[in-house]
Amino acid sequence: MKNWKDIVVSPEVSLREAIRRIDSAGTQMALVADEDMRLLGLLTDGDVRRAILSGRELDGPVAPVMNTAPKTGSMLTPRAEILAMMRRFAFHHLPLIDEQGRLAGLATIDDFLGVVPRDNWVVLMAGGLGERLRPLTDNCPKPLLTVGGKPILESILEGFLEQGFRRFFISVNYKAEMIREYFGNGDRWGAQIEYLHERERLGTAGALSLLPEKPTAPLFVMNGDLITKANFSAMLDFHEEHRATATMAVREYDFQVPYGVVSVEGVTITDIQEKPIHRFFVNGGIYVLSCEVLPRIPADTFFDMPSLFHVLRQEGDRAAAYPLREYWLDIGRIDEYERAQREWG
Repeated sequence: MKNWKDIVVSPEVSLREAIRRIDSAGTQMALVADEDMRLLGLLTDGDVRRAILSGRELDGPVAPVMNTAPKTGSMLTPRAEILAMMRRFAFHHLPLIDEQGRLAGLATIDDFLGVVPRDNWVVLMAGGLGERLRPLTDNCPKPLLTVGGKPILESILEGFLEQGFRRFFISVNYKAEMIREYFGNGDRWGAQIEYLHERERLGTAGALSLLPEKPTAPLFVMNGDLITKANFSAMLDFHEEHRATATMAVREYDFQVPYGVVSVEGVTITDIQEKPIHRFFVNGGIYVLSCEVLPRIPADTFFDMPSLFHVLRQEGDRAAAYPLREYWLDIGRIDEYERAQREWG
C-alpha cells in the first residue's frame, strides 16, 4: 500500500481521529506506533465497533482498545510467503517491519489479488409499497427513486459489487415489472440477478422462503431503500469472527429529553437530570444470516426480521449486533428523501 503512513497514529490519538484516518484510507485498520515508528499495536475496524458497543467514548485514546500483539511480516520476506501468511490467518492487511524493527510498509490482500470474490449471496428487499413517500411512489417503486442520479437499488447493488459480491436475489412485489425491466439478469453490472416474486407481502424475512436452493455460505439480506457506505465485507468478517447465527447491523440513536427529568421515591426527589441524552441502538436494515437459519422461516407466511431474531434468541442461537458507523440513511419519508438528495453523490 503506497500511502500506508496516512494510517499511522500515536497511542494517545483519539478513537475519533483514528476512525477518521481509517475511513479516509479505506483500510479497515490503523497502525499504532511511537515516535521512532516502532509498531505498538493495531486498531482494526472490529476493535472500533466493539468499543462502540461497549459504550467507550470516542474522544478517548486508542491505546486501551488496540491489539498490542499483532502479527507482522518482514520487508525481506518474499511476496509469495507474505501472501501465504495472509491467507493462512485470513488477514486483509499485514504490517511490514524493516531490519531495525521499524514500520516500513503495509501489505494488503488487494495488492496481491485485487477485489476478493465473495461466494455469499445477497438478497435485496424491494417489494414495499413506499406509502410514506407518496405521491413519489404512485408510479414508481421506492427502490427505483433516484438519489445522486441513479436509483437507490442500483447504488446498493454497486456497493456490494465493489466489495466482491456477485450473486443477487431481488424480492419484488409492488410494480415488480419495473424493477425486473431495469435490472434484468444483471449482465450490465457483471452480476447475476434472480427474482423472488412475493404474490403476497411476506415481510423482511418471509421472502427468504422463496429462495430456489439453499446457500452454502452466510448470506446478506438488506432493505432496498437504504443509502449507505457500509463495509459489507467487514460485516461478514464480524459475523464469522463472532460465530453468530444471525447478525444485525445497528445504528446508534441519541434522544434528548427536552425537559429536566426528575427521579422520585415516594414523594422524595432523589435526582434531577437537566435534559438528559439517552442512547439506543436501532435496527439498520442490513443482516447476515448463516445457512441454518433458513429452515426456520415459515413458507408463504408474513414473517419479519425482528420476529426471526426473537426466535433465534429463544432457541439459544447467537444473534450479534454489528454497529454501523459509516454513512447510513433510511429513505422512508419525504424529508429523508430530500436529505439524501442533498448529501449523497
